[in-house]
This record gives sequence, C-alpha cells and structure tokens, in this order.
Amino acid sequence: MRFRFGFSTEFHRLSGLNMGARPTTPRVRSIAEPLVEQDFPLDASIGAAVRFTQRAFADDLQAYLQRHRVNVGMWYFLRALWENDGLTQRELSRLIGVSEPTTVQQLKRMQADGLIERHPSKSDRRKVHVHLTRRARILRRKLLPYAIDVNEAAVDGLTASEVAQLQHTLQKIRSNLRRREILRNELRADAV
Repeated sequence: MRFRFGFSTEFHRLSGLNMGARPTTPRVRSIAEPLVEQDFPLDASIGAAVRFTQRAFADDLQAYLQRHRVNVGMWYFLRALWENDGLTQRELSRLIGVSEPTTVQQLKRMQADGLIERHPSKSDRRKVHVHLTRRARILRRKLLPYAIDVNEAAVDGLTASEVAQLQHTLQKIRSNLRRREILRNELRADAV
C-alpha cells in the first residue's frame, strides 16, 4: 500500500518535525538583505527537500531489496558494477560519492554476503579491483525492475517534459555545488 502526501506533509512525516502552518506565499528576500535563520525555515531548504526526497526513494526501494538480503548502501555499488564490473575501490568511491573508508566497509559486507570478489591489480599493487559474483549478476534481473517501479511511482503524474526539466535542474544544482567544491579546494591549496 502506498501513501501519497503533499511535499509539506511528507517533509514533516519524514523529518519528524512539526513546523506549523507556512505562509501561502513565501516572502522573497533581497540579495542585499542578510540571511538570518528566521528567514530560512527547514522546509524552505532545497537541500532538505532533496534529502527527504532521496530518503523516500531509499525507503521505498529498501522494501524490495530486503527480500534479497541487499541494503540500499549495497545497491549503489551493485548499480555501478553492473554497468562496469572490475572498477577499483577508489573508482567506486568517486563514482558513488562516498568516502574510501565507507567504500571499504560496504565492500567487506558485500564480499561476506557473496556479492563481490576483490582482487589486487596486476599492474599496480596499491589498487584493488572489485568484481561481481554470479549471485550479484543474477540479482540484476531481479532488482532493476524494482528500481524502475520506484522511479515510475515517484514521477507519477509528471509529464515527460517535467521529468526532463527536473533532471536538468538537479544537474545544474550539482554543477553549482561542484564549482564551489573546486573553489574551496583551490583556496586550500593556495593557503598551503
């Protein structure tokens, strides 16, 4: 059974916050005005909206994955390896966007569960390549339809144009934040 909520209701349900009634038309702040915390309630944050939306995706998908003893953390590694088996641990970390220690821990668990094998590189002993097991390759046919179902449910009622616009907007947001990360790294390098 699926429950449908408006964003505000879903936000409050997922976040555990009860923020009361919001004004129907938010006040637009001038760039010249200093930002104070009263001007930026949590449910006005794009970052929070994306986080709680991602959490809703993960929760819905996990309901399917658990039947196959796979958790959402493993899911991202499986997806990457299904597309490019034999990546190194470092490549997986970068591709998925998690720290290398997190990657190592998740891969240990996946290896213990019989989903992957890790092999040292023949050309560079510092590198470890990750390969799917037969069980993990078979799971692709079982698990990808679940992901498709979750994605279809998430965009129910949206037009193809709205979905394309959403993807475009999210990519722009990621690019904007990536530029800030590059700038921070450049400033750190200059400070050293």
